[in-house]
Amino acid sequence: MMNRRNGQQGKGQGPGGGPGQPPSGPPSGRQQERAGVEQGAGEPAGLAAELWRQNQDLAAGCLDHPFVQGIARGDLPRSKFIWYVGQDATYLESFARAYALAIAKAPDRETMVTFHRLLQGVLQELRLHHGYAARWGAVLHPEPSLATRAYTGFLLDVAWSRGVGAIAAAMTPCMRLYAFLGRSLLGRVAPGNPYREWVETYGSPDFAALAAQLEGVLNRWHGEAGGPAGVAPLYRTAMELERAFFDAAWHAG
Repeated sequence: MMNRRNGQQGKGQGPGGGPGQPPSGPPSGRQQERAGVEQGAGEPAGLAAELWRQNQDLAAGCLDHPFVQGIARGDLPRSKFIWYVGQDATYLESFARAYALAIAKAPDRETMVTFHRLLQGVLQELRLHHGYAARWGAVLHPEPSLATRAYTGFLLDVAWSRGVGAIAAAMTPCMRLYAFLGRSLLGRVAPGNPYREWVETYGSPDFAALAAQLEGVLNRWHGEAGGPAGVAPLYRTAMELERAFFDAAWHAG
């Protein structure tokens, strides 16, 4: 999963129809529970679970992708992984920028705190990339590839121009997909696999919990983005861009 570019998109309006307000007030605590906003839960719930179900074809395609399977076996050419790490570091910086914009647009303190926590998770994730740079000579923040530009451009365009419901819809697939990939591969990587740290990072309960927290935001605020019909295309586009990112990494290096 990774994060993207600088790209100056035009600034959009605040979330919702009014100055920073969604069309209707946020659900109560019990309503949030029914919508699947359980902090720390590791599985998708509510609308997020339905969107994930609708995109199982792309999720399975990413899991079966030769790049991901090479990580699982440990025989992925290191040159391909190093290329991926550099592009992913670029992507993650744009991902962090999108979170920062979401913090500024958050309609309430709870949502703001959740986005801040998620931003800290991205900065922690970048430490993994810096480790690969130190050990294997990966060049972080190279010239972005076409796949990277497409993904980061999409994220930042949504983050600048839309509210938190749309932002969450565009960002959730990256988090949920990587949690899925990590968990799926966790029991298959041998102790000597050079990519074991990557698998353990994304297969950890902590990472799954972060994915669920972002899904909670999506479940809570999708109404200000047009409801399920409004967020589904954003979710699907992000999943397609994830697969394209793996394609680019496989053909590089």
